[in-house]
Amino acid sequence: MPSYTAPVEDMMFLFEKLRNNKNYNELEKYKEVSSDLVKDILQEAAKINQNLILPLAKVGDENPAVLENGVVRTPPGYKEAYQKYIEDGWTSLSCDPKYGGQGMPKTVSAFFDEMLSAASLSFKLYSELSIGAYNCINHHATDEIKDKYLPKMVEGKWSGTMCLTEPVCGTDLGLLKTKASEQSDGTYKISGQKIFITSGDHDLTENIIHLVLARASDSPAGTKGISLFLVPKYVVKDDGKVGPRNGISTGSIENKMGIKGSATCVLNFDEATGYMIGQKDKGLNAMFTMMNLERIVVGIQGLGISEIAYQNSLAYAKERKQGKTNKTKSKNGADLIIEHADIRRTLLNMKSIIEGERALCFWLSQQTEVSLNHPNDQIRQEASDYVSLMTPVVKSLFTDLAMEITNDAMQIHGGYGYTKDQGIEQLYRDNRITPIYEGTNSVQAADLVFRKLSNKNGNIIKKFLDLVKSEIDSDNEKIKPFIKDFDYYLNILTKFSEWIDDKNKTEKDDVSAAANDYLRTLGYVSIAYSWIKVLEVSFKDYNENKNFYDDKINTAKFYFDKVLPRAEQHYKTAISGSSNIMNFKFN
Repeated sequence: MPSYTAPVEDMMFLFEKLRNNKNYNELEKYKEVSSDLVKDILQEAAKINQNLILPLAKVGDENPAVLENGVVRTPPGYKEAYQKYIEDGWTSLSCDPKYGGQGMPKTVSAFFDEMLSAASLSFKLYSELSIGAYNCINHHATDEIKDKYLPKMVEGKWSGTMCLTEPVCGTDLGLLKTKASEQSDGTYKISGQKIFITSGDHDLTENIIHLVLARASDSPAGTKGISLFLVPKYVVKDDGKVGPRNGISTGSIENKMGIKGSATCVLNFDEATGYMIGQKDKGLNAMFTMMNLERIVVGIQGLGISEIAYQNSLAYAKERKQGKTNKTKSKNGADLIIEHADIRRTLLNMKSIIEGERALCFWLSQQTEVSLNHPNDQIRQEASDYVSLMTPVVKSLFTDLAMEITNDAMQIHGGYGYTKDQGIEQLYRDNRITPIYEGTNSVQAADLVFRKLSNKNGNIIKKFLDLVKSEIDSDNEKIKPFIKDFDYYLNILTKFSEWIDDKNKTEKDDVSAAANDYLRTLGYVSIAYSWIKVLEVSFKDYNENKNFYDDKINTAKFYFDKVLPRAEQHYKTAISGSSNIMNFKFN
């Protein structure tokens, strides 16, 4: 089984040193969230993830969730761990105190999400969608529904799901067939089938609150006729207690490549009682409140799995002997594989990507809080645009790079990595769903180039580039070589953005063919931007902690020398156009 130590020191470095967003620091509701409080939370989070949840990863893989006589049973140990998990209040961490939450910002809860993803993604998924459903209900439901459902969801006694996909439609939700028939009392009867529903049924909570996309009988076809409904597994009585079983049944559980401890269900809705959330025929808009949050969280899943893969690869490389290096350390026998240049390169590749991603995610968490809570409408909207721009990047790049990192982890472990004993191949399998979740990564790239670069508020990518340029300026001579390199790639991203804008007007196939390359170029440059912010602190505060900051500076140097150049390769590939692709004759 892999070992795991939560990177609390690095997380606290970000919270203490990179919490420099002026707009974020103006948020009154988080003035009392001190470093001491956050450190206490992260240390306790580390304990429960390392000691209680980590062992569940292997248990869930070897003893998957099962459907028996219409009842979904989770793997051994899950129920006991979940009870401890909710008793300690982890489901309530970022929720509103009005409903029993602790009111922590996403700058803190994102760190916990990473830890939990690293410890056991299967276990995490039983509560993850609950937070998304909580946010959706909190933003769009009536006060009556909020008061009735949210306290139990915040407490963790009830969980939540997101029911979108059907046999006839995946991403193209305009094709969905699930129907909603309005009743005389204002409720709806929901009928249809939903597939690939994460945590769609299980034995951990006393109720499951499904958020279901369906079409009212008098609504138009396509996406303009979709509404959102709250459909509980058990009908909730007026006094808030659980009542009779609703018209929902589990048809089957998917037999998956990974995350086997998580129950991915086919759900049948047979005139199940539902309650409309938000406006009629505006269900997609409401659901995207949940989905966009989930896309960022899926990116964090990739980050968490990358971290545990790196930690175990580093530990293995320090104890495994194999072959002779060019500068042989051992006169008798083989050298430790960490002495081989290629192994060191692979480990530094992992490390530089992971720490850069974590810094970028922290920046995004600050922007998210500003977009939700800042009193100034213009500042709030600008932050929302940055979150919208960076969401597909974090979701796609972090999960794709997690595939690279878990693959490299298997290579470092050699034959042992391919066996189940070490647990490394499970990390690869568990992560493989993340580039597919919440819209495949190619869908995310298309969303980025066709919808996110510009919107009704103007040229968002230009605003982002201007923001970056305004912040990358330092009198410290030691950081100037990094800034010089960064300016070169920032110029490439600028030219690439202009090319995308031009082609969007003349040849959309070129844009479509270049979408993934553009997303990666934006992603690599954005991670470099985060590294610049880390370097500014590292050089300025160097004498405070020389070993820590030496590590940061040298890791950043590797990223700029060995990883960031990928951005230029993607640019050159993309601007060759799509004519060969579109004219190719497949036999």
